Amino acid sequence: MRFKQHGDPSYHQVFFFLQGKAPKEIHAILPQTLGKHAPLYATVKNWVAQFKRGDFATCDAPRPGQPKIVTIPQTDQIHELILEDRRISAKSIAEQLGISCERVGFIIHEDLNM
Repeated sequence: MRFKQHGDPSYHQVFFFLQGKAPKEIHAILPQTLGKHAPLYATVKNWVAQFKRGDFATCDAPRPGQPKIVTIPQTDQIHELILEDRRISAKSIAEQLGISCERVGFIIHEDLNM
């Protein structure tokens, strides 16, 4: 989400925008309520421009190139293959499941960090 990176000030931004405040006024007020999580002036300015276009969305729209979400069956299948042969390669797993080596590595890495 685009606004989450700054403690989700989107509600503050929209509120002040609807009150007719300019980006500089909004930027001056946000540190009082958000403290160190207040966004930079450039960010406030971009959001106000977005609001003026009528775009009040607080989530990024899906776009090509974002990583696909791994399904649980793939994770379980990878674990089963590893349990069958602890020396199996990521390439072999990828070929058997029809996914990329990078995806295999990502799934294993994510599971190890849980």
